[in-house]
Amino acid sequence: MDPAVYPSTQPNKRVPTFSLWSSLLLLAVAVGLTPAGEQRQDSAVVLMEVSGTIDLGLAPYTTRAIREAEDMGAAALVLHINTPGGRVDAAIQMRDALLNAKVDTIAFIDKEAYSAGALIALASKQIYMTGGAVIGAATPVDQSGQRVSEKYVSAIRKLFRATAEQNGRPPEVAEAMVDEDVAIPGLIDKGKLLTLTTQEALQWKVADGRFDTLQALLEHLQLSSAQLMRLRPNWAESLVRAITHPMVASLLLSAGMLGLLAELLSPGFGVPGTLGLSSLALFFGGHYLVGLAGWEEALLIGAGVVLLAAELLVIPGFGVAGILGILVLGAGVFLSFLGSFPSPADIWRATTSLLMSVILLGAGAGLMIALLPGLPIWSRLNLRARLENASEQGAPPPEVHHAAPPRLGAQGVTLTPLRPAGTGLFQGERLDIMSEGEYVPANTPVTIVRVEGNRVVVRTLTQPPA
Repeated sequence: MDPAVYPSTQPNKRVPTFSLWSSLLLLAVAVGLTPAGEQRQDSAVVLMEVSGTIDLGLAPYTTRAIREAEDMGAAALVLHINTPGGRVDAAIQMRDALLNAKVDTIAFIDKEAYSAGALIALASKQIYMTGGAVIGAATPVDQSGQRVSEKYVSAIRKLFRATAEQNGRPPEVAEAMVDEDVAIPGLIDKGKLLTLTTQEALQWKVADGRFDTLQALLEHLQLSSAQLMRLRPNWAESLVRAITHPMVASLLLSAGMLGLLAELLSPGFGVPGTLGLSSLALFFGGHYLVGLAGWEEALLIGAGVVLLAAELLVIPGFGVAGILGILVLGAGVFLSFLGSFPSPADIWRATTSLLMSVILLGAGAGLMIALLPGLPIWSRLNLRARLENASEQGAPPPEVHHAAPPRLGAQGVTLTPLRPAGTGLFQGERLDIMSEGEYVPANTPVTIVRVEGNRVVVRTLTQPPA
């Protein structure tokens, strides 16, 4: 055979052996006759699950799946979808990532792709459905299930239309999934919201095929022998999804504020403050990672904490700084529950979460003020701090002793402000005392109204003691 016919297989002229010619010829023929699909047998397919309620924790999971599929040169990224919907802002983040993906994205709808799930499916380059599957019903509603304002519906409708246009699907069909005012002759009348079955989705060019199993789909795509890599959320993504849950977020916020309150009521910095800061860091860090919170919310929360600390430690009583601190802190927390595109349901969810945090914080603060000053460890913390302060100022440490149990009705004067704990002087003795919850300035006449172990509760007097 003339080697000029196959120039790419021209051997080295120094080794013109027949066996080498034959091997190269057979290799060239094999490559030339191999079908295009068969060339992908050694490639990989990445599979990610989109199931349950769609929340903001799925957004980083989707971004990681796309990145890993692109890095390994995967033949496709398959999204196994079965969801009733969820947060619109989470779906928008996933939609943007899918539209910008350089790898082939395939939505495999296994039974349900409602609401936000429909948007994610439309953002994929190909859509396949199982028998009996549905896609659609994406109109935004409020907490009571009622249709929201036309302005919000219009924004979501155009988002669905743009997504369908990007991937060559009927834009009117996508709009009809969101707005019941959109009518399509032969498919949906005005006043009804569109949900497509598998057969209807195939007929109206929304879906590209029907396959009842993932293996059948891979065989159709000529990827049956490809390495299937099931990508699951890692521990960090699972943790983010957990701590951004409204109930968990409310508990973290309440625990963080209670920890800081305990530090404000006691000298030094210890376990309560560490736990409080850790809880707030988890709350804000999780919401920051999923895009709910940014530096604006962090500044608001920090400013609120500073104002409240100033009110409790510097300014006597409770006034403008305290009220302003509560408002600023509440605004920062409320915004941290919302996303960049909050729906009415998200606003309601944020409101209930904030109210729950306020209730838990109020109940915890009441128990803390009522119970902690009576604990021996609390009294020792107060004593140690005063001794350290006196030593730093060069003064001899005050002697704090209880020669005799304090008497009910004994009158004295406060040596330090009570917030609500502090020190008082009773008949020449310095005692650890606390008010009934209110702020009491220094040098205020008081009387002992209750003694419970180490806890000495006093009340202000209108007349100074003799």
